[in-house]
Amino acid sequence: MTLGKRQKRGSAATARGQGMARSLSYITAPQLISIARNPRVAIVDVRDEERSYDAHIAGSLHYASDTFSERMPDLLHAVKGKDTLVFHCALSQVAPFPLLSIAVRGPSCARKFLEYLSETKDAGINNVMVLDRGFNGWHASGNPVCQCTTNPCTGNCA
Repeated sequence: MTLGKRQKRGSAATARGQGMARSLSYITAPQLISIARNPRVAIVDVRDEERSYDAHIAGSLHYASDTFSERMPDLLHAVKGKDTLVFHCALSQVAPFPLLSIAVRGPSCARKFLEYLSETKDAGINNVMVLDRGFNGWHASGNPVCQCTTNPCTGNCA
């Protein structure tokens, strides 16, 4: 498929035309803050055990990377009615070397989910994004975090 100069692969316009997301994009913390309260947006935390002692973004769903592949059908069910998913891990970086898998949990899980979506019927998900700088960047920037132990987080954190 050839896209015009103004459309980039995976853009909302392209996704609506195809009925599903086609590629990943990154979203900054300020951009996420501006859309996080939208009921059609879901934040997916793929960190493993560190979520329990490091806190998390209020309202996020937890699907640990070590069991993510097996739980993708559960995630799809949990995000029914959402059109934008924002994945993150601790850093949400693309590793320069394939062996640095710990640093790429967010982007890797987001890509796996995109592949899964391409094999399912239209799920209504138009945008799959990765939080730039991950949870660590979010927290270091002074953005609000939650320390509740519920999953999904209700978002009513102090």
